Amino acid sequence: MLHSVNLPLCESVLAEYGGPEELRRELETLGLDGVEGIWGGEDIPSGFSRALLTGYHLTFFPDWLDFYRGDRAALERKYGSLDAVRAFYGGEGAETLLALYRDDLARARSLGAKYVVFHVSDVSIEEGYTYRWLHTDEEVIDTSVEIINLLLRDVPPDFEFLVENQWWPGLTFTEPEKTARLLDGIDYPRKGIMLDTGHLMNANPRIRTQADGIAYIREMLARHGGLSRMIRGLHLHQSVSGAYVRRNTGFLPPGLPDDPVGQFVQSYAPIQQIDRHRPWTNPAVAELLAEIAPAYVTHELAAATRRERFRAVRRQMRTIERGGLCRG
Repeated sequence: MLHSVNLPLCESVLAEYGGPEELRRELETLGLDGVEGIWGGEDIPSGFSRALLTGYHLTFFPDWLDFYRGDRAALERKYGSLDAVRAFYGGEGAETLLALYRDDLARARSLGAKYVVFHVSDVSIEEGYTYRWLHTDEEVIDTSVEIINLLLRDVPPDFEFLVENQWWPGLTFTEPEKTARLLDGIDYPRKGIMLDTGHLMNANPRIRTQADGIAYIREMLARHGGLSRMIRGLHLHQSVSGAYVRRNTGFLPPGLPDDPVGQFVQSYAPIQQIDRHRPWTNPAVAELLAEIAPAYVTHELAAATRRERFRAVRRQMRTIERGGLCRG
């Protein structure tokens, strides 16, 4: 079981550690094996050591399906004009999105990633507030399968390709038939699931405590039966946000900016209230890890600085140890 922390691979973040050796020492102090990297929008820093990378999270747009399909009416309604669409996505048409993914997959492979993570979800800013979905799970899954197969065609299977659940349309890990539909459609031998525990909790706004969250995750594992064996990794964090969801979704907030960039910036704070990425403090989560026995565990915790990241990971690691699951 390889333990890692999520880390943007950009100069400003890595500079906090003063170099790869100091980063390695901090990972060792925390009991971690490496980092799960994500592109920071710039060249990968030359000083980053490939030996520190366990996995790689592919870049993503939360709202991409209408863009990929070339649905001009939907895009103009969301962004106001096709010029605004081009500015937001960096181009026009499905090939723009595929080129972005291909470039990022090339980064992951150049760094020797043992696995890559791909979001299977689609949500517009409006949907994130209203919870009235514009596309079905099946639409998102089937189009994601199309993209994944184009992305992985003729790519050697030298890494694991793991699909991640969200609470938005797509893979939610709440309905086994849809999970199977996704996995069966992917034409790649080393495929699996990166189960995000906090996202799964977000799928059930009735959850009120971490204990409720653990019980719900176990219920979904039991519902999936043998499909649960496809879970190769965990994004480990907890998100008890049902009360917030019940109070603050179902409607658009007053004062939402007209421009898409302004809307995106304003929507970030509410998303953080829903998807909290907080450390587990209930030691029963260790039993959950033992039950799933994933190959990879990413401590995907909210942190703006090195110090915050250290404290969050240490707290979660200590929770696991209190639950009786110690590093060998």
